[in-house]
Order: sequence, then C-alpha cells, then structure tokens
Amino acid sequence: MLANTERAFTGYYASRVTVDPTDPDVVWLVGQSIRRRSDGGRACQIVKGAPGGDDYHFVWIDPRHPDHRAVASDQGAQVSVDAGRTWSSWYNQPTGQFYHLAADERFPYRIYSGQQDSGTVAIASRSGYGAIGWRDWSPVGGDERDYDIPDPDDPDVVYASGLGGRLSRYDARTGQSANVTPFPFPNYGKRQTSTEHHFVWVTPFAVSRTGPVTLYMGGEVVFASTDRGAHWSVISPDLTGKTPTARRCDGDVAVADARACGYGGIWSLTPSPRHAGELWVGTDDGLVQLTRDGGAHWTNVTPRGIPEWAKIAAIDVPALADGVAYIAVDDQRQSDRQPHAYVTHDYGATWKDAAGDLPPGHFVSVVRADTARPGLIFAGTDIGAYVSWDDGGHWRALQGNLPTAWVRDLLVHGDDLVAATQGRAIWVLDDLALLRQATPGAAWPGPHLFEPSPAVRVRANVNRDTPISPEEPGGRNPSAGAVIDYWLPSPAKGPITLDIVDASGALVQRLTSEPPARRRAEVYFAPDWLRPTPPLATSAGLHRTVWNLRWSRPPAIAFDYSISTAAGADTPASPQGPLALPGDYTAVLSVDGVRSRAPLRLVQDPRSRVGPADLAASLEFSQAIAADLALARRATARWRPPTTAWRRLTPA
Repeated sequence: MLANTERAFTGYYASRVTVDPTDPDVVWLVGQSIRRRSDGGRACQIVKGAPGGDDYHFVWIDPRHPDHRAVASDQGAQVSVDAGRTWSSWYNQPTGQFYHLAADERFPYRIYSGQQDSGTVAIASRSGYGAIGWRDWSPVGGDERDYDIPDPDDPDVVYASGLGGRLSRYDARTGQSANVTPFPFPNYGKRQTSTEHHFVWVTPFAVSRTGPVTLYMGGEVVFASTDRGAHWSVISPDLTGKTPTARRCDGDVAVADARACGYGGIWSLTPSPRHAGELWVGTDDGLVQLTRDGGAHWTNVTPRGIPEWAKIAAIDVPALADGVAYIAVDDQRQSDRQPHAYVTHDYGATWKDAAGDLPPGHFVSVVRADTARPGLIFAGTDIGAYVSWDDGGHWRALQGNLPTAWVRDLLVHGDDLVAATQGRAIWVLDDLALLRQATPGAAWPGPHLFEPSPAVRVRANVNRDTPISPEEPGGRNPSAGAVIDYWLPSPAKGPITLDIVDASGALVQRLTSEPPARRRAEVYFAPDWLRPTPPLATSAGLHRTVWNLRWSRPPAIAFDYSISTAAGADTPASPQGPLALPGDYTAVLSVDGVRSRAPLRLVQDPRSRVGPADLAASLEFSQAIAADLALARRATARWRPPTTAWRRLTPA
C-alpha cells in the first residue's frame, strides 16, 4: 500500500529502514540526511543532516533504552543519550575514509589526501608537541575524495582534483583557491556521452616527477598543463577503447557495447620519475596505455587476460630502473574479488603475474615499489597491507597493529610507508630499514645488528605547557631517536649491551638488558604518563630499540619530571643527557662475548640554522654541567650529618 508519494531520498547504497522499537508506525530512513516517518509513513520530518549531505547509512535505537541511539555516516559514528536532542562528535574516532596519498619534501613532511565527505587533509608526519593532533593538520581547498598533490617547487601550493573533473590550486599563504580545471563543465552525475569530455567518480590527477613541472588530468583523454593550470592542452586521443563505428549506443546500453560507445574513463595515471614525457595511463574498462614522448605517440600495453571493465586501480613506476611498472587490477564490481596484479620490465611488451600467493578472495587496490631495494614491493588489499621481496612472487602480511581495513593507497616516502585506509584513517610504518635488509627465510649463525636508517636530531617534545588531555584524539609521533633492530638466533645466556660510540671512539651511551635504576623523582601524576623504554630484549628472535640521540644521563642529587610529554609517551626526567652532535656513529651490540657493529648517521634537523661550531660549544657546555652535577652527587654521597646529642637541663 502506498503511504506517501513524496520523492524518496535514500540512495541505492544507503537505503536501510529502521523501525522504531517503541512504535511500529514510526520508521527511520537514511541517506543524505535522516528522516523520521510517522503515522505509518504519511508524515515525514528531517531530523539530522547538513547541507551537502552527511550520507548516513545506519540508525540504531536501543530497544531497552530508546533514548539511547547511534547513527553511522561517511564521517563516522555518533551517539545520543537524550533521544537525539544532542549528539557526540564524529571527530573523536579515526574513521576517515581516505583514497589517494601524496607528500611533500619538507621536514617533517606533510601527507595529503582526500577523504569521503570530510574534505581534504594536509597533516604533519611528526609534531613538535609529542603527538600528532589538531595543531598539525589543515584542509587544502579541494573536494572530498580525489587527489591532493603539492607543487614540487612550492609545498604551500596544492592541486586538488574534484567531482566531475574539477581542479583547484590552493595557496596556503593566502587561503585562496583558484579554479584551474581544464574543462569548465563538470559531468558529475551525468551520462558519460552527454558532454564533450567526461570523468570518472574519482578524477585522476598527477604532477610530473622529473623535468619541467607538468600537471596531468584524465578524462577519456589526457589533459596537460605546463604553466600550473593557466592553460591546458589535450595530449592523447580517447584512450578508453571508444570506436567511431560503435552501434547500440542509445538508451540502455549493454555492458558488451559500453566500451565501444565511449562509457569508459581514465582511472589512474602515473608519470615516470626517471624520464620526462613518460606517462602510464589505466582506464576503468581494463586498458593500460603508455606514451614515452609527452603524448605524441601512444601504445596499448594492456596485459593479456584483463577483462573489459576491470579497473586499472593503480599504476606504479619505480625510480630504480627503466621500463618497470606495476599495476593493480580491481574487478570487484563484476563479482571478481580475487587479487590481480602485474609487473613489466620492458615497458609493457611482456607482463608477469605479481599477485603471487596473496590471499584469495581479497582484491588488490594498489601495488607500490620500494624506492631503495629492487623487487621489494607493497600491496594494499581490502583486508590490509602485504609485502613481497621477490617482485610479487610471494607475499607476507604486513599488518602489525594496522587495523583490518581496506588499504586504498600506499606511498613510499623516504624511509616510511604510508597507508590510506577506507574507514580507519591514515597510518605510517616508520623506518623501512629492516624490510630493506631482511630476506624471508634467512638466518644468521650469530647475533645480527641491522644498519639503522639515518636519524634526524630532533627533540621528542618542545611543549612548555600542560599536555593535551589523553581524552583528546591524536596520532602517534615517530620515535625521536635512532631506531635499531637486532636479531638473536637463541636466547642470550647473560646480559647484553648496545653501545653508541662516536667517531673518536668515545662511548656516548650504553643501552643494556638490565633494569634501569630507579630515579629519585616525585611522581605526582597518574602512572599512565610513565612509559619508560624497556631494557634490551634477550630472547631469541627479532627485536627493536631506540637510542634517544643523547649522551648518558648525568648523575644528579634529584630529578624532576618534565611537563614536555604527551599521552601515550614517556614523561622524561630532568636532567637528561645532552643531545649528540650530527655526525657518524657506530652501534655495537655485545651478546655473550660476540660483537656486531653497524654504522649510524645522525643528521641535523633541516629546520635548524645553528652551525657546527655553536653545536659543539653547546655540547661542551652541557658536558661541563654534567660533570658538575656528578661532582655534587659524589659530594652528597660522602657527606654524613653530624651526630646530634642534647643536654638535659632539668632534673630527671
């Protein structure tokens, strides 16, 4: 029975109906907003939703306590305990749905990405305040889910693609965002063949990685700009398989006819980091196209066996060798959820399977090559991240503490691996040194010390005020120190040590497996704020520790806990040892009389303008203070209060 002729507002992917547990004639519908329909559906009231649409997917009402409710949207979850009069925030949870990644070359570097219905993000990979929080991110002027890429020469300028082929150029200095789209008529929500150019749901965009700065955008053709979006040219024919003699292109077009009729679109495009003018293109109807001369000539290099309408979800072109490319193929919309990935070493003349033994039933969205070790590649699937050391022949899970989530994109940036997830925010795997040196199945006959990545001379926290409350959401900082990995083939028989030695042979600091001495400091705060670095592990297997880049802590009469801390980190006790100077050091691991050595480089913070002479003078001064502290401590230890005897003046 028809109860209401009002136009339905729920989308095909958000059409859940919730019946109110207190009244079967009241139902709740979700979509761009939440609607309460009462009186058997005759009356309708919009009760929640912002302009543009929050895109709700679920309403839950507690049948035992109907005033307790929860809603789920593209942004996250919200809870009400007063029948919907007030709601909790969706900013207290890491539920961002991120699509594509980019990063700049600053220190700390910023990560750029667009998220579903929550705008764009530029977020620092490290905070000076001990943990990454609201101080460390900002929007960059673009649409929601598309590409956000900084200008190679000016990271304050960010290009952001958007719905239906839009492109903005944002300047962080002024907060202004200019429309620099190559085609001024967005086709979002329109039939692909109804406009001169058309774009897919996520508009592909790229910036050249070598040579003059060139912007690329994909529709059914490739647009290019060499003046940062002021002017554009079309540098390709239709690359999606459209044919001028196609038939049956009107009305409801069959899938078998759709490619020839021009319904395909470019889904991915990747410039070469080695050669200007080399550009790889993937389409959402299963084609891979290549130009090596800036678009003058194009070659179809699609691997055999890729079905029509399987999306070329991502293309990666490594910087280590010519002719190499990796593609991830996503065919889930045709009910194929198997992993598909390919690699070529000859510009697409031949391809080989790179999905190897990835878990069946889980599609691949991205494959990225390491920037330092050939054959080391990473994959993002609908259940997490994976790593291969043999060019995709064999894979291992790279999950760790990464939530089980769809990894939509991966980015190798310096020594880090960044992951964009659908629904669990952005994650960073700090320091790839171990993965770059390890080989699956390899064993060392004795203790083995891996060579650490260069460490940047930073302080863990420069905060001078009360730390941010642990109830505030935040991300973790990378370690403020040198990350050192070591392998023990069997449990150590006695204590082990890890010495940090400078170029002159002087011992800078010794880390040990022995429990640290207790500090003489008043603990006037909750114990959760104390998380000291654990002693070196002595069990068999792989272990990690961190040198804090300081000389040994000087002895002192007493210690005080610093205010410079963050929730989830250790609260340092002062005085600390002075920071070591930039330069070359050696890590020496001693296990049961066997020594292993590895070079360790400490580099100056790129933001610092302090010269070597001033740094050396600062260290000399700090060491003089440390010597005086030690002298005072020794003097105090030798001093004993005199024996005291009172004389009684009154009779007993």
